[in-house]
Amino acid sequence: MAYTAHKDTFAKDNLPPRDQWPHFKFDLPELQYPDKLNCAASLLDARIAEGLGEKVVFYTPNEAWSYQDLLDKSNQVARVLTEDFGLVPGNRVLIRSANNPMFMACWFGIAKAGGIVVATMPLLRARELSVMLEKAQIQFALCDERLDEEMKRSQGSALKRICYFNGSGATGSGAELEERMATKPVEFKNVLTASDDTVLIAFTSGTTGKPKGTMHFHRDILAMCDSYSNKILQPHSEDVFIGSPPIAFTFGLGGLVTFPMCAGASSILLEMASPELLINAIQDFKTTICFTSPTAYRMMCDKTNGINVSSLQKCVSAGETLPLPTFEAWKRATGIKIMDGIGSTEMLHIFISATENEIRPGATGKPVPGYEAMVVDENMQPLPAGQVGRLAVRGPTGCRYLADERQRDYVVDGWNLTGDAYTIDKDGYFWFQARADDMIISSGYNISGPEVEEALLEHKAVKECAVVASPDETRGHIVKAFVVLRDATQKSQELGEELQSYVKNSIAPYKYPRAIEFIDALPRTETGKIQRFKLRQLEEEKFKNRL
Repeated sequence: MAYTAHKDTFAKDNLPPRDQWPHFKFDLPELQYPDKLNCAASLLDARIAEGLGEKVVFYTPNEAWSYQDLLDKSNQVARVLTEDFGLVPGNRVLIRSANNPMFMACWFGIAKAGGIVVATMPLLRARELSVMLEKAQIQFALCDERLDEEMKRSQGSALKRICYFNGSGATGSGAELEERMATKPVEFKNVLTASDDTVLIAFTSGTTGKPKGTMHFHRDILAMCDSYSNKILQPHSEDVFIGSPPIAFTFGLGGLVTFPMCAGASSILLEMASPELLINAIQDFKTTICFTSPTAYRMMCDKTNGINVSSLQKCVSAGETLPLPTFEAWKRATGIKIMDGIGSTEMLHIFISATENEIRPGATGKPVPGYEAMVVDENMQPLPAGQVGRLAVRGPTGCRYLADERQRDYVVDGWNLTGDAYTIDKDGYFWFQARADDMIISSGYNISGPEVEEALLEHKAVKECAVVASPDETRGHIVKAFVVLRDATQKSQELGEELQSYVKNSIAPYKYPRAIEFIDALPRTETGKIQRFKLRQLEEEKFKNRL
C-alpha cells in the first residue's frame, strides 16, 4: 500500500477508480517529485530557508505581510486546528473569505497540518455552501467574520466547528481565530504528507450548472508552478503580481499566490478588484504582472488616460476566451501583448499558452511544457490541421472528480476532454472556436458563438455580448446575441439592424445574429465567466412557451 499521511481516508476513498484517471506525464526534470512532500513547505518554509523572511509576500491597501509573518501565522493556524479542534490529516477545512493575507495563513495552515483545503468565494450563499459542505463532508470552517451570515445559515452533517477570523487587517477585533493564535507558539512541525495526498478540493465555478469537486494533490500545486509559471510566465523575485480572480478560484491561487511565492516575489491582494480599482492599484503599487479576465482588460482600456501603468511588463488572460479586439485594444493602450491561456479547475491551471515573444494574436498558444494536446473527433482520433474538433490534453495535472459520475465524460482514453472546440494550425498553434455547448448548428451550418461575439465587440456601441443558440422551428436553431451597450440609451431596433449588418460585413453572412436582445448585464459566475447556459435555458423556455 502506498504511503499516505492521511488518517482520515475520505479523499482517497472518494477518488475516481484508477481506470478512470487521466494518464499523467512527468517528462520534465522539474516534475520528478519525491514520494513525500508538503506543498506548504515547498512554497513557504523554503523561502525562509533562502533568506527571504523579511521580504514582503502580500501587500494590501492596509497592511504588508512578510514571508516570515505568513509562516508564523500559518504555523499558529495549524496549531489551533490540531491542538484546539482536533484536526487530523485528511480532514477537510472550508475557508470563506475574500482575497487577503489571513485567507492565505489559513490555507497554508491547513496544508501544513495535513488537512484538505476547500476554499470558497465570498458571494456564495448558504445553499451553495451547504452543497460543498455535504459533498466534501467538511468538518471545520474558517470564515471571515464579515461573511458570517451565510456561513451560519449553511448546513453540513459533518460540520463540527466554525471559527471566525478578521481578514480586514484591523487590530483588536476580538475574532476567535486570532485570539487562539495569540496563545500559540509560531513553530509547527509540518505533516510529511505524500506527494499524492489530496491538499485541495476545488469546486467548479458553475458555468454549466451543478458544480463538481475537483481533487488536487500536493504535487499538483507545485506542478502548475514548475510548468506554466516557470516555463511560460518566467517571473523573477523582483516582480510584483496583481489581479482580480478570487484565490478560491484556481486561476487566482496560481496567479496571486503560488506563482509569486515560487519565485520569491510579492503579490497585491485586493478584496475588491473592479477594473477601475485594479488599474489604479497597478499604478499605486507599481505592479509588473497582472492576471485578470478579458472583460476586465477591455474595460480597463477605457480607463488608462491619466493612469501610469508603465510598470507593467506581463499581462495574463484566462477564464474565458480572449477576443482579438480586446487583445489589440490593450496593446494600443499599453504596448503590452496579453498572454492568453486556457486552463480549467479540473486541470488546476493553464495548460496551453505562449510566452510574450511567441504570441500569435488570436491563437491561445501551444501546449505548456509538460503537457501535450490534440484536437480529436468523436472517436478520439486526431484531426488534421484546420478541422474543428474536441480539445484533449494530458500532463502532470488532470481531472479527478470527487465521487462524481461525470468523471467518465471528462476523461476518455487517458485524455482530459475540456469541453472546448478547437482547431490546430500547421505550426502547432491552438485556436479556440467555442465551448462545445456554444457551437451553434443552424440550417446545417456550424457556427462558433465566440466568433460572432468577436465581430460584435468590434462595433463601437458594444460593451459586452454573449451569443447562444436559440431554438427555431425552421432552422433548428438561430444565432441570437445578447448585447450590453456602452450607452444604454441607444437601444433601438435601428441599432440592432446596424449590428446585424456590421457582422455580415465582418464574417460570413450566414453567421450573423438573426436575433439581438439588448440587456443591462450578462449573467456571470463570481469569477467573471459568462454563464451562457442560463441564456440558452431562457431561450429554450421561451420556445416551449410559444408551442
